[in-house]
Amino acid sequence: DGQQFGAHHVIGAIGIDAGGHKHTLGLYPGATENATVAKVLLEDLVLRGIKPDRKRLFVIDGSKALRAAIDAVYGSDNPVQRCRSHKIRNVMDHLPDELKDQVKSVMRASFRLDAKEGMARLERQARWLEDEYPSAAASLREGLHEIFTVNRLGLPPSLRRCLCTTNIIDSPHAGVRMRTRRVSRWRDQNMVMYWVTTAVLSTEKNFRRIQGYRDLWILESVLDGKQIDLKERVA
Repeated sequence: DGQQFGAHHVIGAIGIDAGGHKHTLGLYPGATENATVAKVLLEDLVLRGIKPDRKRLFVIDGSKALRAAIDAVYGSDNPVQRCRSHKIRNVMDHLPDELKDQVKSVMRASFRLDAKEGMARLERQARWLEDEYPSAAASLREGLHEIFTVNRLGLPPSLRRCLCTTNIIDSPHAGVRMRTRRVSRWRDQNMVMYWVTTAVLSTEKNFRRIQGYRDLWILESVLDGKQIDLKERVA
């Protein structure tokens, strides 16, 4: 995900290890919508050890440029989850205030269903909207398949809650905002990168493990192509 500082943007990547610990993987000047920046960031991760030698789950803000960069650098067989919080905000931007709560409730309820049923419900919602609010319907349909990636992988609710949005990167962002809040003028890109890097490294000391970390073995098994019977495991 990315942040803006005056006229400057910085894109960042956070990784989760098998124990649920968060790690800052990389920072690069530019916006997530910039295809060149997105690709350079990911190529830099490869050079520093995050190799494309295994499947990984990528959670992104919905940027088409970042999505294309993942395919180019890591391959098209990696599952990608689009952030549901970003999707909700994008759809709400196209709706009048009196409809926002209703549509938001439908979207959140759909996210709890299995992928096929949830997508069908949101498609019905899009058809209901398309006559009077075609831009909202188009926003709802855009990237819909990847909104349900975690459901399609069969992950338990404990992991769905933390891996279906870019909220995992929110704590580093919040730490950066807190540590740079007194900066009133960003002179240039070098100044931005110095402050952001320093703030992220300081914030990283307070990182906590993600919710549902005890179930990350399920995600690892799914990515490795192993069959998991969750009902049998619980029993």
